[in-house]
Amino acid sequence: MDTAALEYELPPDLIAQRPEERRDESRLLVYDRATGDVRHRRFSELPEELAGELVVVNETRVIPARLRLRRAGGGEAEVLLLERVGPDGVWEGLARPSRRMRVGQKLGPVELLEPLGEGRWLLRLEGPPAGETPLPPYITEPLDDPERYQTVYAREEGSAAAPTAGLHFTPGLLAELDVARVTLHVGLDTFRPVETETLAEHRIHSERYEVAPAEWERIRAAERVLAVGTTTVRVLETLVRGAPLSGRTDLFITPGFEFRRVDSLLTNFHLPRSTLLALVMAFAGIEETRRLYDLAIAERYRFYSFGDAMLIR
Repeated sequence: MDTAALEYELPPDLIAQRPEERRDESRLLVYDRATGDVRHRRFSELPEELAGELVVVNETRVIPARLRLRRAGGGEAEVLLLERVGPDGVWEGLARPSRRMRVGQKLGPVELLEPLGEGRWLLRLEGPPAGETPLPPYITEPLDDPERYQTVYAREEGSAAAPTAGLHFTPGLLAELDVARVTLHVGLDTFRPVETETLAEHRIHSERYEVAPAEWERIRAAERVLAVGTTTVRVLETLVRGAPLSGRTDLFITPGFEFRRVDSLLTNFHLPRSTLLALVMAFAGIEETRRLYDLAIAERYRFYSFGDAMLIR
């Protein structure tokens, strides 16, 4: 597939800079694949659009991973923690300004151990992460409450970015649904733009996941499954192919993929040239997804992390 199919033009004012005051007051575009019907709803009306699906959510929690530090000479530095990779506080992270970073350099509680390329470092962190919530670069306004970049069901710390399809849920709405939980810790590579000419040339980095045996049995046996977010899709489609209940997945879902456990998808509107948009196209169809995105823009839906949602049935 030519990655030019992942391009679209988005008016900048449709990039949501802040969440809705109430999580479930965001809009919900509903697309029925069998009939082609489209409906415009509120997220609070989601239960009315379901027919007994088991709703599977990703309960990862975003860590306070953005550390604003100073170099020994007084200059500013920044470290973004990506993943804990070993004992004794060893992490993988991004450090900048990269041209000024050296092995053995200390930046406050951070010691740089080994360069990994592309601005990545193996590093040692003293103590637990105690930085800021790492908001995406397209969000330029400060976030008053960091918990608004967490789902209400977030439990397991480990992500560098939120599984944003879940940000719309409230405890009351969850109580109306049959919910199962999985964990996939989201890395920044999920959002890295596809810069190759074709999707087949793009390499997706692996991410850690874990699913309790009882939860997987519920999911495996369910008549229909609604995956909340692309991260949940990757976990379920990894496991149904025989992978262990904990490990790493580098499953790259592109058009032509055979979905074996996901029957419906709840997702936000994604960046152009992203692997997330490719996954949505794999589920809904390339031209159908492009049509839905054009419609969402015409109807002035809000896009990206704090934006509105889409249910594909």
